[in-house]
Amino acid sequence: MPTLPTRPFLAIYVVWHPGFVEGSKLADMLYRHYRRDLYENVAGGTGLSVVFRYQPMPGTTVPLGINPEDSDTSAVIVLIDDILATDKDWLDYVHGLIDQAEQTGLRVRVFPVTITQQAIRSADLMVQAVRWDKWEHFDILERARQLTSELSYEFCRMVRHYLEHLQRPAEPVAALEKYLRKVTIFLSYSTHDDRGEVIALAMRDHIHRETGLSSFFNVHDIPAGLNFACVLEHFVRVSAVVAIHTDSYSSREWCRREIIEAKRHSVPLVIANCIANFEERAFPYMGNVPVVRMETDVELRIPHVIGRLLDEVLKDFLWRCRLELTRGHPDAEHAIFLPRPPELIALASSPRGAAPGTAITLVYPDPPLGAEEASLFESIVPSVTIRSYTEWLAAIT
Repeated sequence: MPTLPTRPFLAIYVVWHPGFVEGSKLADMLYRHYRRDLYENVAGGTGLSVVFRYQPMPGTTVPLGINPEDSDTSAVIVLIDDILATDKDWLDYVHGLIDQAEQTGLRVRVFPVTITQQAIRSADLMVQAVRWDKWEHFDILERARQLTSELSYEFCRMVRHYLEHLQRPAEPVAALEKYLRKVTIFLSYSTHDDRGEVIALAMRDHIHRETGLSSFFNVHDIPAGLNFACVLEHFVRVSAVVAIHTDSYSSREWCRREIIEAKRHSVPLVIANCIANFEERAFPYMGNVPVVRMETDVELRIPHVIGRLLDEVLKDFLWRCRLELTRGHPDAEHAIFLPRPPELIALASSPRGAAPGTAITLVYPDPPLGAEEASLFESIVPSVTIRSYTEWLAAIT
């Protein structure tokens, strides 16, 4: 019987010079984000593996190295401050990490984070950096949010590349070309009120101006002569979706269709709550996903929406990697794996034609549903068992 994987798909290393006083604070923010706050439900209840490298090894001036074989992919975040940038031993250590990463193809990536403008000049690293120094007009929490947003997007690329290798291990690929392919954001909004289109336009402008993402903006991005219904439904299925939930959103047929299509195909989805007054009837299938409040100042809140969506995209890639590595296990044949906690609409996408008497189990990321929600679900479809991934693992081992 095939054994299920135990090695992490993605390990995150945070490297900083012990003389950098703020380094431990930034590292702790990254630890909380990727290990505790958002990623527990895709990594067996413990979050992503986040490891610190700042304490020199006995008898040396630099930390322990990094073994690429400890995980399937590794992301090395190096906080480059003025002290590290002028310490020859530490610069040699960082250059060694970069050289090691280059030898692994795209399995290991080093992401320098420049704390000051002078640091990146002094360090002279031939690697594109994340520019913390350019966000000095933000407070520390906003800078940390910007940092995790940019890093999450880069991690998406890494894990997507690894997922393609899992799905087609023998197929030669243009690795860098696929690695650089952009994540597309589908902006779903109501054209029935001015507020929806204004927010969608502001979001599209932010995506193109401030990120390396791509966007799909309703009829503006549909080539002439094509059936707009087919194009819209296709892009919902292959994109990450932001639903701009204004007062008229739930009343519009195409908005509802886009939400249903996103749910049926389990794509990453975030609701931007833009209700200004009230809506007559909330659309029930907009639940079970993250909701971000837009508030009055739309421009300030857009990065929060995009950042949360990128976390959802990364979690989706991690979940799909887990499923690829689970493929072939006998107990996986009668399980339906869902990227988020189950809801009744998930049954609409369930395979039909299972043999009579075959037990079907819906498996979803941890943590387990509350007893009241699980009881309601099972009373409606008693023939279907629902289990969190950890519960399912415990039952088959």
